[in-house]
Amino acid sequence: MTTYETDIVDTLVGIAPGWPLDALRARRPAARTHAEASYRALLTPAAPGDFTIAERFAVAAYVAGLHREAATAAHYAAGLAVHGGAALASTVARAVAETRTDGPKGHYPAGPLSVEDSAPPAFALSAPIAAALGPKLAAGFAHAHYLVFHPRDAAPERFPPLYAAGWTADSVVSLSQLVSFLAFQIRIVAGLAVLRAAG
Repeated sequence: MTTYETDIVDTLVGIAPGWPLDALRARRPAARTHAEASYRALLTPAAPGDFTIAERFAVAAYVAGLHREAATAAHYAAGLAVHGGAALASTVARAVAETRTDGPKGHYPAGPLSVEDSAPPAFALSAPIAAALGPKLAAGFAHAHYLVFHPRDAAPERFPPLYAAGWTADSVVSLSQLVSFLAFQIRIVAGLAVLRAAG
C-alpha cells in the first residue's frame, strides 16, 4: 500500500496522529490512501500535459470557492498563489464572487420528480475577469460552474466550447474528474470537521 508523509484531508480538518478521528479514518485505509492518491494525481501529476499545474489549482480554487468551504478554498487559493501567482489567485477569487450562486439544480427524466426541475443558474464573467483568465480558463470555469450547479444535465454537448478554447479531449476528462473529486473531498472535509467540533 502506498503511504504518504502528509494527508491533505487530515491537514484541512486538523487531524493529528493518535486522535479519535485519526483512528476513525484508519478503519478505512484504502479509502484514505486512494483519496490522497487522487489529490496528488489530479493536482500535482508528474506529467500534467496541456492541463498545467497552475490551471489545475485555478480550477480547484474556483470550485472550492463555489462550494463555500472555507478551509478547502483557502488551501487551493494558497496553492494557486504558489503555482500561478498572486495576480491569477486574485482574478480567480473575483471570478468566484461574480459567479457564486445556489444549487445544485437540474432536470429529471419525465416522471414524478419533474416537478422539481429547475433552470441552470447563469454563468457570466465580467469582461475584465474573462480577459484576465484567458479563453481557456474562462471556458474551463464555465464547465466547472455547470458541473457544480447543474450536474444532472451534464452532456457531451457541453464539450465543443471547451475544445474551441484550447482544451483537448484528455484535458476535458481531467478537468471533469477534478471537479468531481473536489465535490467528494469538500464533503469529506466538511463532515469530519463537524465530527471534530462535536468532540
